[in-house]
This record gives sequence, structure tokens and C-alpha cells, in this order.
Amino acid sequence: MTRRILPRLLAAAATLAALVAAMTAFAGSGFAEGSAAQANYAPSNTSPPTISGTAQVGQTLTAATGGWTYQSTPTYTYQWDRCNEVGSNCTPISGATSATYVVQTIDGNDTLRVIVTATNAQGAASATSPQTGLIPLDTSVPRSTAAPAISGTAQVGQTLTASTGSWSYQSTPSYTYQWERCDTAGNNCVAASGSTSTTYGVGSADVGHTLRIIVTAHNAQGTTAATSAQTAVVGGSSSTTTTPPTTGAINIGGGMISIPASSVALPDRLIITGVQFQPSRLSSRAPFLARFRVTDTKGYAVRGALVYALGLPYSWIKNAVEVSTGQDGWASITITPSAKLPISRGHALVVFVRARVQGQDVLGGTSTRRLVQVTTAG
Repeated sequence: MTRRILPRLLAAAATLAALVAAMTAFAGSGFAEGSAAQANYAPSNTSPPTISGTAQVGQTLTAATGGWTYQSTPTYTYQWDRCNEVGSNCTPISGATSATYVVQTIDGNDTLRVIVTATNAQGAASATSPQTGLIPLDTSVPRSTAAPAISGTAQVGQTLTASTGSWSYQSTPSYTYQWERCDTAGNNCVAASGSTSTTYGVGSADVGHTLRIIVTAHNAQGTTAATSAQTAVVGGSSSTTTTPPTTGAINIGGGMISIPASSVALPDRLIITGVQFQPSRLSSRAPFLARFRVTDTKGYAVRGALVYALGLPYSWIKNAVEVSTGQDGWASITITPSAKLPISRGHALVVFVRARVQGQDVLGGTSTRRLVQVTTAG
């Protein structure tokens, strides 16, 4: 009996020993989930990247890769992003692809983050750092506090003069100028060749267009540009515009003609050719002034046109009343922001503007609409 049992016990012990050896080898192979496919695995992040350094203009930030697990050692690549104050609306910073980043003036009033990508023969994975603190604005670089302004009559043969606007700065800047010719809506602007002084002689090439100027302030700390509001649509010489074109038209000086809104009929239409905001950038939720100039397609100032402005999104400003344009075609509307209007840099209030003739169909007739915007200064 004993002779029959002993061989069986020895065989069972050998089988058990082989099973234990196999399980030991399996456990030492690095399989976390027991899948044979995991013998080859891509990098996996175990702790996010971090950023060291002072989040301030001119300072250097350094990214650490964070923690990773992997089979074969990975290489790391970097992409720095610029985000708003709450760490959203992030956009990649062009060329910022190393482990270090020097904070730029444009980063002021924003936050930064870095995305680290680990790559090895088995694959790639990315991880994102927490955002930095809010970067203070660099007050040493010139900052526009009031946009440049253009004086004079937008008419062939006349001379326009630009002011620099108002600026804040640490050291006194110098200024350069560039006049631009735009379409009647103030878009599609191109530089007027050779027009780089504070004055501009209006020529025949400007007829039917609007004009604006870009003033750039330079000092030892940096450079900043500011753009004026556009002029009215440029008319021909005074000899061609002093004769009233229709009943009720009047000459308001400088060769400019004002016509009543009731005289504008199809195929002519109203056009919103001038837009001004005072202040030009919003730094608080205090009421501000919006001014809109209405002309017809011939370039005549239209008086008595009804102008309405609506903020987008709707909740950012309170509803304003519809107002009439004066003899010069300008209408002034006081806009009151709501508590929901963000005033940090990088935001903009879009304003829907409509001009119409009283008694005509709001959606038809000679009415016109335009979207404009005013930025926030932070």
C-alpha cells in the first residue's frame, strides 16, 4: 500500500513546484492586470508636470516632466499655453516648445500652463500642469488709455490731422504713424503708401473709402500700437458736394451735406460708417458712451435716423433706448454694463447696431445692421 501512495505524492509535489515557479515568473514580469499585452506599454503619467519660477513679465519659468511609468525610457516634448485668469480658453504659444519659457508682456493678466508629452517605442501620452498664478501687467511698456483721434474733413483736397491719443508709460515714448484706407464699414484696411506722419492729404483714391490711423508708441521697455476710429466715407472735392442733393439737404460746413433720413430711399441705403467708444477700452463696469455715425450710400450724413444698440451676450449690458442722429449723422448712446460683463484683459463686448428710417420696416427698407466691439483693458 505504501509503495503505491509514495510515487503519487512525489508526482503531486513536482507538479505543485512547477506551478509555483510559473506563478513566480508571472508576478515578476511587471504585469499589473494579468494581460500578456501589457508586456509592451506606452508611458503613463502618475503625477502631473509642475512649473517653477516667478510668473512675472521677463522672468523664466521651468517645467518639470512630472512622474511617469514606462517600459522603455521616453523622450519629452513641451508646449506652453496661455490661458485666461481662471485657466480656461487656453491657446498654444507659438514657438514655446522647450522646458523653459520667458514670460512676455502679452502674458500680462493671463495665466500659463505647460503640456508635457512622453514618447517611447510603445506609444505616447500627454499630461498638463496646473496653471500659474495671474501674471501682473507690465506697466513699464506703453499702454494706450485713449485711442488716437482724427480731426479734419474727410474730403478730397482736405488735410486730416491725427493725435497720439493718451498713453501711460514708465519712460517717455516716441511715436510712429501709419494711415490706412478701409471700406465703408471700416474693414479690409490697407496701408496708404508713404503716409507715415501725423497729417494726411485726402486724395481721389480715397473717395468712397474711410480712413484711420495706427499710432505706435516705442520706449526702452517695449512697443504698443493703438488704432483710431475710422473717418466718415470720403467725399469728392467741395465743388461737387456743396449743392444739396435733395429736398431738405443742408450744407453743414467743410463741404459736407446733411440729408433727412426720410429722403433715403432704395436703392440707396443707410450705412453705419463711424464707431467710437469713450473710453476706447473698458476697465470698469461704469456706464460708457458709444457713438455711431450714419450716412447713406452716397456718403451724405443722415440726420433723424433711428439707431439702436444691443450687447452680445445679452446679459452683459442693460437695454439702451433707440436714439436719433444729429445733423452730422452721429448718434450718442449711453451703455450701462451689468455685473456679468467681464472686465479682465482678453475679453470684448460685441455690440449689434441697427440704423433705420422711422416708419419703414425694421427688417427691410433702407435699414442697416453692423456688429462692432469694444475690448476690456483689465
